[in-house]
Amino acid sequence: MPSETSQTLDRGLRVLSVLAGTPTGLTVTELASTIGVNRTVVYRLVSTLEQHALVRRDRTGRLHVGLGVLHLSAAVQPVLRDAATPVLRELAETVGCTAHLTIADGEDALALAVIEPSWTDFHVSYRVGARHPLDRGAAGRAILLGRGDPRAGATTDVAHGGDPRPSYVATTGELQPGARGLAAPVRGVDGLEASVGIVTLDDLDVDLLGPTVQGAAAALASLLR
Repeated sequence: MPSETSQTLDRGLRVLSVLAGTPTGLTVTELASTIGVNRTVVYRLVSTLEQHALVRRDRTGRLHVGLGVLHLSAAVQPVLRDAATPVLRELAETVGCTAHLTIADGEDALALAVIEPSWTDFHVSYRVGARHPLDRGAAGRAILLGRGDPRAGATTDVAHGGDPRPSYVATTGELQPGARGLAAPVRGVDGLEASVGIVTLDDLDVDLLGPTVQGAAAALASLLR
């Protein structure tokens, strides 16, 4: 016997999902047409979601996802850190470089989790909470790579694995003089724009380490699905 579900809740979640995927916003009529529900029902759904700041109207009356979703997304960060920690630890210990999980936060890249190798004499210190533009540094560019954004390839070396899409990005000195970064996008996790990467002051064998970083990103994606 199928489990019971709430039709109203399902419709509300569909409203949020559609609006999240439409940066330009939608009118009530467009939203009703998209989710296949009459306008009266959509008005009630939108009114309720507005009261919780999950939906907002711009000056033209078009509907967008509201800032209330930020409070919900912030609660997900500890879950991501917990899932990423063993993956990053294995990566850091394997390659001898500082490993990190970085997520998109607007047009910035935000370091959410960092693990330093235990056996090296020297390694790069990378602070949790550090942020930088998405189009600077391997971590941010890898997130752009996951989007298919052409800015990912600017002034970077892009390597190709078995996947026909570019699979990782390497940069030198974009965030710190002499620092070399290598990162791969975390693909296939709905609603998540993130990358797994490494950073070092030593030389990086991109062809050798690229697949390792890519494998770590794929491992994390599997844990989160």
